[in-house]
Amino acid sequence: MHRFHLPPERCAGAALRLDGREAHHALHVLRLKHGELVTVLDGAGNEFMCTVKDAARNVINLSVSLKNFVPAAPCAITLLVAVPRGKIIEGIIQKAVELGVGRIVPLLTERVVTYLDGEGAESKRDKWQTVAIEAIKQCGAAWLPKVEAPMTIGQFLARPGKFDLALVGSLQRDRRHPRELLREFETKHGRLPQSVGVWIGPEGDFTAGELETIQHSGAQPVSLGKLVLRVETAAVYCLSFLNYELQRD
Repeated sequence: MHRFHLPPERCAGAALRLDGREAHHALHVLRLKHGELVTVLDGAGNEFMCTVKDAARNVINLSVSLKNFVPAAPCAITLLVAVPRGKIIEGIIQKAVELGVGRIVPLLTERVVTYLDGEGAESKRDKWQTVAIEAIKQCGAAWLPKVEAPMTIGQFLARPGKFDLALVGSLQRDRRHPRELLREFETKHGRLPQSVGVWIGPEGDFTAGELETIQHSGAQPVSLGKLVLRVETAAVYCLSFLNYELQRD
């Protein structure tokens, strides 16, 4: 069944309307016809099973036949990842959506030469949020992760709020397996963490100063195995582990 996305404020009532990019894709790529069944996701946990009622040149009207709510994951995972060169970040966002991340924070780090002013950062954020939307449509995720505008480590840490558990992928000697830290947390608190932040550095890792700043904020260095991983591999490694350990049905 084909999936589409509409924001929550446009999903009230028994009739929904696709326009813009969604309608163009439905009409000119999928060539949907009257009576076909589709799913609409609002990114806030709601799935709408719909029937195509009528299709005009640039609009498709849908009739809602069933609404289903999917509860949020038990642990809110935030991926804080250094922006790599090229379009690699788009693949990271896609995989992060598939692995149940709740928020993605692209980081501007010292070892990645990327300059973005306020307008450029917002433009990137909008583009990457669209990548996340396409990803939930592909995999059927009911919750749309928020993609932040690119920011420095200091800018993120200046914000209020902390994670139950923060991990940073590291190549240093005192790193530990993330399972040890999860078990320690569970033993101490009698429950699994409800929010986790995962820091992933650029090629060549964070600088010593960046690592010190991140660890000073409470993040604990974790091992990602014996080999040196690319940014995208490191992100998938960590998120796969956390999805298996924390996002229990």
